[in-house]
Amino acid sequence: MQHELPLDPPPPAPAQHPAPKTRRPRAPKKPAPPPRTNMRMVAWVAGLVFLLDQALKYWVVHVLQLDRVREIDVLPPWLNLRMAWNQGVNFGLMASDTDVTKWILIAVAVVIVAWVWIWIWRSDAGRFARVAAGLLIGGALGNVIDRLLYGAVADFLNMSLPGWQNPYSFNVADIAIFAGAIGLVLVPQKREAATPARKGRDKTRDGAGKSG
Repeated sequence: MQHELPLDPPPPAPAQHPAPKTRRPRAPKKPAPPPRTNMRMVAWVAGLVFLLDQALKYWVVHVLQLDRVREIDVLPPWLNLRMAWNQGVNFGLMASDTDVTKWILIAVAVVIVAWVWIWIWRSDAGRFARVAAGLLIGGALGNVIDRLLYGAVADFLNMSLPGWQNPYSFNVADIAIFAGAIGLVLVPQKREAATPARKGRDKTRDGAGKSG
């Protein structure tokens, strides 16, 4: 009798892997909008400076009647009240009694106020910059109101030294404008974040410097 040889089992069928899903290309991300500074502190500082400036001017002009008395000694010669109607900018520059000059100075002040406000709002300004901006804005608006009400800025503070009489007077708004402008100039600029390409260039430079 012939023995039938057992047949080899058929090879297993190859596993069928599901077809890879095609991923749709993602839309490029929109760049994040620049940070907006909280302007509440700027508004508060500007409002306080404006109110203090206008209150002192009202007290000096209408209560003390310094525009008629002209001079009142407080702590001579260090601090005195000397009335001066300034039709120009600080220290009488651009002084003129024409309405054209008055409206030009008002327009310039309003433009500066708007520019400083927008600049601080769009930038990632810190507390120091916001306080400085508030000082400048409040002082500038205080002098603008003077030009609208009186036709000139009411200056009444005078500081002199023994043996030297200061011929100029100023007001609280002038102090705030000066301090705010100096503060904005001294605001430290933030360093630009280093990009990967820039980091690579820096490392290459460091390596070249070490190899030498």
